[in-house]
Amino acid sequence: MNPKDLPNLDPELFDAPASHKLHVASPSDHRPRLLLLYGSLRERSFSRLVVEEAARLLSAMGADTRIFDPRGLPLADAEDASHPKVQELRDLVQWSEGMVWCSPERHGAMTGIMKTQIDWIPLSLGAVRPTQGKTLAVMQVCGGSQSFNAVNQLRVLGRWMRMVTIPNQSSVPKAFMEFDDNNRMKPSAYYDRIVDVMEELVKFTLLVRDRSDYLTDRYSERKESAEELSKRVNQRSI
Repeated sequence: MNPKDLPNLDPELFDAPASHKLHVASPSDHRPRLLLLYGSLRERSFSRLVVEEAARLLSAMGADTRIFDPRGLPLADAEDASHPKVQELRDLVQWSEGMVWCSPERHGAMTGIMKTQIDWIPLSLGAVRPTQGKTLAVMQVCGGSQSFNAVNQLRVLGRWMRMVTIPNQSSVPKAFMEFDDNNRMKPSAYYDRIVDVMEELVKFTLLVRDRSDYLTDRYSERKESAEELSKRVNQRSI
């Protein structure tokens, strides 16, 4: 590289991506850790039932799963972050290597319950970014005909949280017709799609989790860190 061709670039901080840098010397051997969130508090919550079906599938695929119960979680900023439900959620987020978000669609959007959970997940906790570089699968349930408003919004949030949101997704129309009296999902193309989504999520999680630090390393942040270090080193003694 000729530095004169890129005068705005700091050549000492520039790092050209290369395939060999994606090599993992010691791959993780624990089961993929996946957290599942749902967006309804109803006694028969179809977003919860879909998440429970997804968790069964993920377990069959070798994943370690946790489902967060949002009941008792306060509205964002209504309580201090030390609230037990907030701490429970944040601990699970830090534990996880990927997530599943499933919301009902209400008034053409995700529910407040779903958004509240996401709002309590910070972009950073000290030096730790609890969502950056982790995988995400998005799903929704509909009371009527099939819609994609909620999953589209969840994708925007996933990008904002710097997550690797997988291409596949699930939207279950007339969800009340898709479950039997035992709250198990009936055989259908919608069930098959959930299998597809969970399969893809596990694959992406296995692919990303040991490479997350490299994949999320950015020139602008390397530059910012170098400038901050230089200020600290060169500041005059007081």
